[in-house]
Amino acid sequence: MTLGSASSLPGSSGYLDLHPDRKMFYFRNPYILGLTVVAGIGGLLFGYDTGVISGALLYIKDDFEVVRNSSFLQETIVSMALVGAMIGAAAGGWINDAYGRKKATLLADVVFALGAIVMAAAPDPYVLILGRLLVGLGVGVASVTAPVYIAEASPSEIRGGLVSTNVLMITGGQFISYLVNLGFTEVPGTWRWMLGVSGIPAVIQFSLMLCLPESPRWLFMRDDKEKAISVLSKIYEVSRLDDEIEYLSSQAEEERHKKDDVSYWQVFRSKEIRLAFIVGAGLQAFQQFTGINTVMYYSPTIVQMAGFQSNQLAILLSLIVAAMNAAGTVLGIYLIDKCGRRKLVLSSLFGVIISLVILSAAFFFESSDSSSGIYGWIAVLGLALYIAFFAPGMGPVPWTVNSEIYPEAYRGICGGMSATVNWVSNFIVAQSFLSIAEAAGTGATFLILAVVAVIAFIFVLVLLPETKGLTFEEVERIWKKRAWGSDSNSESLLEQASES
Repeated sequence: MTLGSASSLPGSSGYLDLHPDRKMFYFRNPYILGLTVVAGIGGLLFGYDTGVISGALLYIKDDFEVVRNSSFLQETIVSMALVGAMIGAAAGGWINDAYGRKKATLLADVVFALGAIVMAAAPDPYVLILGRLLVGLGVGVASVTAPVYIAEASPSEIRGGLVSTNVLMITGGQFISYLVNLGFTEVPGTWRWMLGVSGIPAVIQFSLMLCLPESPRWLFMRDDKEKAISVLSKIYEVSRLDDEIEYLSSQAEEERHKKDDVSYWQVFRSKEIRLAFIVGAGLQAFQQFTGINTVMYYSPTIVQMAGFQSNQLAILLSLIVAAMNAAGTVLGIYLIDKCGRRKLVLSSLFGVIISLVILSAAFFFESSDSSSGIYGWIAVLGLALYIAFFAPGMGPVPWTVNSEIYPEAYRGICGGMSATVNWVSNFIVAQSFLSIAEAAGTGATFLILAVVAVIAFIFVLVLLPETKGLTFEEVERIWKKRAWGSDSNSESLLEQASES
C-alpha cells in the first residue's frame, strides 16, 4: 500500500487533516476513558507494588533481624518482584497474541491477588520472597498488556494521552502506596497490611474486566469482525465508523499474511523491526538506568541517608515526592500529544541530569560536613526536582512509544521483549543500588546515574523519531525508510511530525 492511498484512509493523520470535525479529544468519549481507566488498574498494581515495598521494608527489618543485618536480603525482597516481572513480561507478549489482551489481564489479576495473600501471611522472609515473586509475575503480564490494550482501542490523535493515563495509574499507585504506608505505621502488623492491601485493586480490575470487550484490533486479527465492529461503534461516531472499519479490515488482512512469519528470531532478522525494537528497548532500559525506581523503591531510605532518621518522617517526605510524580504525569498526558514524544523526553532528560547532579553534590557535601543539616534538605530538593522533570517525559514516553512503534503482528512479542528489558534493568538497579552506595558512596552513585542520563539524551536525540498523531502503519513506514532508504513519503511524514 502506498502512502498516497494511506493518507486518505481513516485514522491516518492525512485523513484527519481533511476531516478535522472527526478528531477525537481526550474527554470526548466516556467509553474510551472507561476502557483506559479499567485497563490502567494494571498500572496501579505496578505502581503500588513499586512504592509500598519502600515503606514496608523499614518495618520488615524491624520484625526480622536477619533482614536487618543483610543488605543483600533487603535487596532480594525488593527485587524478587522484578524477577517475577521479567518472567511475566516475557511470557506476557505471547499470552497477549495467543489469547488476547482481556484474558491476559484477567490472568495477571489472579496471580497478583494470590501473591498479595502470600505476602501478608508470610511467616518468614523466604515465604515473603515467594509472595514477591508471584506479585511480580502478575505485574509483568500487566505491564505488557495495559499499554497495548489502551493503544489498540485509541484513536491515533489521542493515543499518546490515553496510553500515558496508564502511567498516571502507575504514579497514582505509588502515591496511594505511600498514603497506605503512612496510615499503617501505628497499626500492629504494619507491613503485612501494607502488602496485603495490594490485592484489592487486582480483585476490582478482575471484576470490571469481565464486563469489558477485547481489543478491536485483536478481534479483527482473529477475524471476529462482528465483535470488533460492536466495540468500534462505541468508540467512534457514525460519521467516522464505516471508514475506521474499512481501514482496520484492510490492515488486519495485511497483518494476517505477515503473521505466519512472526517469531522472536524474525524480530532480529527483519531490519526495520530490529531498528524499532532497539529504540523501544533502549528507552525502557534508560527509563530504569536513569534511576527512577532507585528513587521510588528507596526514597525513604535515601531520606534517612540524608539525615532524617524517623520512619514516619521519611515516609511523609517520600509521600510528597510520590505526589509530585503523579502531578508530573498529568502534565505529561497534556503535553505528549501536543509537544510530541521526542521533544518531551529530551526536555525531561535535560532536567533529570541537572537533578541527579544536585543529588550527588548534596550527598558529597553531607558526608564531608555532617554537622550541617542543610545538605539533607538539598538532597530532598534534588529528589523533588528529579521527579518533577522525570515524570512528564521519561515516565510515559517509553511506554507510549513501545505501544505504537511495532507492526500489529509483532506488537505482543516486541512489547513483551521491551517490557522484559525494562524489568531486567529495573532488577539490576534495585539489586545493586544499596551495595553500590555502600561501596562507592551515595554521591558517587547518583553521579553515575547522571552520566547514564547524558548517554540516554544522546540516544534519544539520534535514534527516536516523532510518532505524534501517526497511525501504526505510518510509523511502520518510518522504520522501513530508515532500514532501506526507500519511500521518500515516509521521510516527509517524519519531518512533518517533527515540525509539528
